[in-house]
Amino acid sequence: MTTGFIADLHLSPGRPDILAAFSDFCQQHQHLDALYILGDLFDAWLGDDDTSDFAAKVKEQLTRLTDNGVRLYFMAGNRDFMVGERFASDVGLTILPDETVVDLYGERVLLMHGDTLCTLDTGYLRYRSIIQSSLVKSVMRNLPLSWRMRIANRLRKKSSSQKRELTPAQLYKMDAQHAEVLRVMEQHDVNQLIHGHTHRPAVHCFTLNDGTSAKRIVLGDWYQQASAYLVSK
Repeated sequence: MTTGFIADLHLSPGRPDILAAFSDFCQQHQHLDALYILGDLFDAWLGDDDTSDFAAKVKEQLTRLTDNGVRLYFMAGNRDFMVGERFASDVGLTILPDETVVDLYGERVLLMHGDTLCTLDTGYLRYRSIIQSSLVKSVMRNLPLSWRMRIANRLRKKSSSQKRELTPAQLYKMDAQHAEVLRVMEQHDVNQLIHGHTHRPAVHCFTLNDGTSAKRIVLGDWYQQASAYLVSK
């Protein structure tokens, strides 16, 4: 049996190459035991009322997996936190809250998107607390989809402009902070963490405060190539 973990695909109509890579991945991994999508499957998901051809193509690939018996799990990222139960029902996936502990072939593993690990990025965390609040999401869902698209495009352009001007110190602030990694792993009593968000794929081995060996797996983005972490029993 094999379980897969992916994140940060940032699927969008403007990147058909990434959608093609995702289609190939789904075709090649139809017999996974389970697949966990740890956020930012979409570059932007503005609501389950999206009936575009692009949305239909993504749903088709996900349904291919669930139709073949793959257990599919989704955890929202900072770009697709508007994915809801309608979308989940359409493709047969289960939505997980951030900071979910799963049993991975007998080992407790903590799953996160990863943005809340970046504790030095206080500006982003303030923005996150507002934009992902129940009130804002409720207001967004009641806006016409075309309005939501315009708002999202403005936010993306602003974010892209800011990232082009980042200094090394600012980039460091946007990475996961080790103290927070230790805190959240010890809180959940795990010695393995899998997350995405930072686009800095790596396997970090370290020691918890009680002397226990621990591991943090950071998933890669899909901007240049497909990236997945597979665990087999």
